[in-house]
Amino acid sequence: MTTATALKTETDTMTWQTICSKADLVAFSGVAAWLDTSDGPAQVALFYLPGHDQELYAVDHHDPFSRANVIARGIVGDLKGQPVVASPIYKQHFRLEDGQCLEDESVQLRTWKVSFKGDEVCIEV
Repeated sequence: MTTATALKTETDTMTWQTICSKADLVAFSGVAAWLDTSDGPAQVALFYLPGHDQELYAVDHHDPFSRANVIARGIVGDLKGQPVVASPIYKQHFRLEDGQCLEDESVQLRTWKVSFKGDEVCIEV
């Protein structure tokens, strides 16, 4: 899990937190990191898909089915033209764009707006 110290910057009314550097990411794979939110610390799974229209995604690292923090270790793929991650335990698929579980419409992972600011990965909190 990335242990980079989070730094906050203000842009208009949004608060962005630097979570890691681009060098910490693994292409077409997930990396787990700590995020400091107003609700307390959270574990986030970052996915880097170079060459896609949207290259960077941030979803909850906690798998609601197995109740383990494992989503960053899931298998990244594509279902019906949309990037997904399959949980490594029970194999449910979650869309990276909105966290929606494809096998159970009542389950959705929390997502965050994430972007590159130079070589830094920043998440909106």
